[in-house]
Amino acid sequence: MAERAAVLFASLALLTGCAAPVTGSARAVQLSDGDRGKFREFYERLNKAGDEGAPQQQKLLKETQHPDFRQKTCDLRGATIKVEPTWSTLRTDADWAPPGEKAHPRGDVYVVAVTVTLRQEEAVIGSQIGSLHVVLLDDQVYGFAPCLGG
Repeated sequence: MAERAAVLFASLALLTGCAAPVTGSARAVQLSDGDRGKFREFYERLNKAGDEGAPQQQKLLKETQHPDFRQKTCDLRGATIKVEPTWSTLRTDADWAPPGEKAHPRGDVYVVAVTVTLRQEEAVIGSQIGSLHVVLLDDQVYGFAPCLGG
């Protein structure tokens, strides 16, 4: 069990992108209320799916994976995540590319500070503060599932 917890916690570290600093300078985000609502809805759906169970959340993570990176997801091994964004930190990150990639994802890339909690069934395995990237592409919000980084 301890080995499994270590693997899951390592996935949490990759998810929040703790190994790589967020570059660039902060600037106010010019988003419409509708676009801001899309980001909020994205994380609300992710958390709700996690409350419903690992299979539901895994399915949603695959469905909302950025279209250019759909093949780069990984299994959370039955664990779920809860993501709590700090909305005042939401900003654009035009120079970011996913770890190991050279190309910037299509769409408008944003980064937000989050607290991510990893749960196995009802037990909290770990919690970490980091940054997650999301993309607004063709009026839809997409993310980057665990093991691709945040």
